[in-house]
Amino acid sequence: MGSWSERQEVKKEVKEKEKISRETLGKFFYDLAKTSFAAMVAGGAVSFFTSSNNELYWLLLLIGAFSTIVFAYIGYKVIRR
Repeated sequence: MGSWSERQEVKKEVKEKEKISRETLGKFFYDLAKTSFAAMVAGGAVSFFTSSNNELYWLLLLIGAFSTIVFAYIGYKVIRR
């Protein structure tokens, strides 16, 4: 009887470690999304209004928005898995 309860306890600990690991990895991807947004989208938007070469900044805004969405989606999928 003691062996069964010990195995259940070990299973519970492993599940808890996996859950914490997934949450940490998901938070990492959310942080990447926030950093990508701040650096590329917000920074590009400010430069867009202060500079005359707007074509490059449109590309920067699009890449930043796309990478933000991708990183946020990956973080969501990792946490909800």
